[in-house]
Amino acid sequence: MTADDLVLQRLDEMVRLLAVIAKRGTRQSDLILELGDQGLSPKRIAELVGTSANAVSVTLHKMRKGKKQT
Repeated sequence: MTADDLVLQRLDEMVRLLAVIAKRGTRQSDLILELGDQGLSPKRIAELVGTSANAVSVTLHKMRKGKKQT
């Protein structure tokens, strides 16, 4: 991956994050789910929201499991 590709990837992530932040009042778990649905990795989501990648993975699993049951 070239430096330009990395910059474009980061910009894309930031645009997605800004779109999610526009939904103010959202719980952190909902934010994590939205970012996961946008294709960001648990590691990257953790960096953006200030938690661990493991906590993100657990949250994604629980939220997705809950969505399937409804």
